[in-house]
Amino acid sequence: MLRYRAPPLHSLRMLSSPSLHSLNPNPRLHPASSISESSNRRFQLFSIPISHPVVISHGNPQSMTLSRCLSGSTNAIPISSLPESNNSDSQILVVVSFYKFADFPDHARLRQPLKSLCEELRVSGGIILAPEGINGSICGIRESVEKVLNFIQSDSRLKGLRRLESPVSPEEEAIHHGHSSSSPLAAGEDAPFRWDHVRVKLKKEIVTLGMPSVLPTEKVGKYVRPRQWNELISDPDTVVIDVRNSYETRIGKFKGAVDPCTKSFREFPSWVEDQFQPSEPKNGHPEANVNSSDESAENQLEISKPKTPPRVAMYCTGGIRCEKASSFLLSKGFKEVYHLEGGILKYLEEVPEKESLWEGECFVFDKRVSVEHGLVQGNHKLCYGCKQPVSDADMESPQWEYGVSCPYCYSSKSIEEKERARARQRQFETWGVIGGPDKGRKPDSVKQSPTQLSNSI
Repeated sequence: MLRYRAPPLHSLRMLSSPSLHSLNPNPRLHPASSISESSNRRFQLFSIPISHPVVISHGNPQSMTLSRCLSGSTNAIPISSLPESNNSDSQILVVVSFYKFADFPDHARLRQPLKSLCEELRVSGGIILAPEGINGSICGIRESVEKVLNFIQSDSRLKGLRRLESPVSPEEEAIHHGHSSSSPLAAGEDAPFRWDHVRVKLKKEIVTLGMPSVLPTEKVGKYVRPRQWNELISDPDTVVIDVRNSYETRIGKFKGAVDPCTKSFREFPSWVEDQFQPSEPKNGHPEANVNSSDESAENQLEISKPKTPPRVAMYCTGGIRCEKASSFLLSKGFKEVYHLEGGILKYLEEVPEKESLWEGECFVFDKRVSVEHGLVQGNHKLCYGCKQPVSDADMESPQWEYGVSCPYCYSSKSIEEKERARARQRQFETWGVIGGPDKGRKPDSVKQSPTQLSNSI
């Protein structure tokens, strides 16, 4: 992990606020292009609405008890009594993504206590709570992040979170403090790296498949560690399926993998139904008579489909979608279902590039946009118009306009939508934030205590 340490808060000074427009005469280019082309290539200014948002926080944790969060819980645990670390490494920022499927019908009760604790400890990010469990990505100094994770796992149903840690770059560290070379005022509302911004949402599912009957808590495929993955997918009897969406598979996938070409995870069950012949005949009557031409045509279609493969190996970004996808396949009669433990990210972290069967880059749901082996930031940028990754070649297209459109969304956007996007981009280039200079920071006259932080849940 990158050993970059946060400077003391009192040593930080707000940078001056010259118009970024004067620094960037060509609005089609990245506003920070005058600073460094390599920095431009490796960093994105905009956030994306994602299932796993990433935000960075700062500050030392305040002494508090969980009883303050839980509004009278009899099992209060003093935060100050949790393990402390004297190691200087404890001040290094970390980003941790995590999830756990569980029977969690009273999930709403955790919402406000968890949000309050994150704000008290200056841990930011996005967390989803649902009857089927928890899913999130949070960031802060290691000590504070661990306290939040320990609090979550104090509920026995959420013990054993599946987690993945990602490195933090110096540029992200700067934005964590509300300062960067490309944003002189502050990170702004749209930047995911804000110490005072955490969202805890209630949803029906922690990852949306649209099939409540699919329960990973009851059955799930077999986990395969990254080091054993190559052997499994190299077997000719194994059908390798990429469970991600088309904008993700477009920039990278495992060699020989089947791409369902889905636009959302909700489409995966339909793709399976269309692609494979069910293992069991309809209604359990293999010798049922065909009484109509429609039924005959449908029967012929079923026969033309490939039979259920003897072995399926699936993968996704971090593993969570495969949990549901594997549970769904097992419910449809698939016999051998495997999935990559920790997802692509864990594979790229552990498997040396010389041994890798991964081709391209992996799309990630944060400002890095894509990563390569060793979780090094990739070369793709983000189209703010459609939130899809774009390459250097894509940006050579006449349909590419920074902050407005790219070859993948240009034709689908109206003139009015493009004009609104241009206006938004001009705001950002002028102020460094969306909405003007008062966005992204509080006036000096306003003193904000930990209990007066963002009210957004």
